[in-house]
Amino acid sequence: MENYHIPVLAEESVELLDIKPDGVYVDLTFGGGGHSGLILSRLGKKGRLFSFDQDADAKANVPDDKRFTFVESNFRFMRGQLRALGVEQVDGVLADLGVSSHHFDTRERGFSFRFDAPLDMRMNQRGKLTAAAVVNGYDAETLTGLLGEYGEVETPFKVANCIVRAREAKPIGTIGELIEAVEPCTPKKDPNKFLSKLFQGLRIEVNREMEALKMALEQSLKVLKPGGRLVVISYHSLEDRLVKNFLRSGNFDGKVEKDFFGRAETPFTLVTRKAVVPTHAELERNPRSRSAKLRAGEKI
Repeated sequence: MENYHIPVLAEESVELLDIKPDGVYVDLTFGGGGHSGLILSRLGKKGRLFSFDQDADAKANVPDDKRFTFVESNFRFMRGQLRALGVEQVDGVLADLGVSSHHFDTRERGFSFRFDAPLDMRMNQRGKLTAAAVVNGYDAETLTGLLGEYGEVETPFKVANCIVRAREAKPIGTIGELIEAVEPCTPKKDPNKFLSKLFQGLRIEVNREMEALKMALEQSLKVLKPGGRLVVISYHSLEDRLVKNFLRSGNFDGKVEKDFFGRAETPFTLVTRKAVVPTHAELERNPRSRSAKLRAGEKI
């Protein structure tokens, strides 16, 4: 499990779940099983844990535990999958939205610009849309939009045009070819930061991550019992804003509705007023945790 992925803010996030020994819990992002293992360690004999992961590779980390059920599915389908397993309500939902170290470190998955490999980036290998399909098939305007919004690239129009010009000569099929295509608009200062943003934008689009997150948050509210906890670790401002707004207001705009008497109508009591971030010790141990933000709410 440790080689697959080092769980971020593990103790802090599981602590915020406020686990009842006989409760029912959901880990939406099983990965290497780090968070799931901690949850199981706090459950009694009657406790149950359902862990989701759309990546078949994660099945290698499944523990031999009767209290545990692995669900090979995107977490956007959480409510339907739980219902199929006879579960209507749960005591807590945890989501660690980060890409696992396994994805970044496995060359052929195409998530990292450290390796040359096919432009893939699919978390679910059964999915049809790849990064190569995005780079070669989207028009300049659509590429500009996703690189600006999802990648938070500073000059998305310039980058999109670099890609379009390069693919007119020949299709861009590998990571090396993409890096070469954007070389004319790659800043000389901190090129790795630029490439990180570029790859983030493509990855979010390929995996429809923002759409899946919205669906999972809305479904969490429906499956949580009153007093149940929603705990989410996010890694970039887009995710964190969605999570923060949803916990604050029950919607993604962050607008709090009021009743006739002017009282705020919110579905959650905030457990974390400010985002919890990794300690200095965790940052030294796991530099990939540097952008993590942890937020939690309790359903009213």
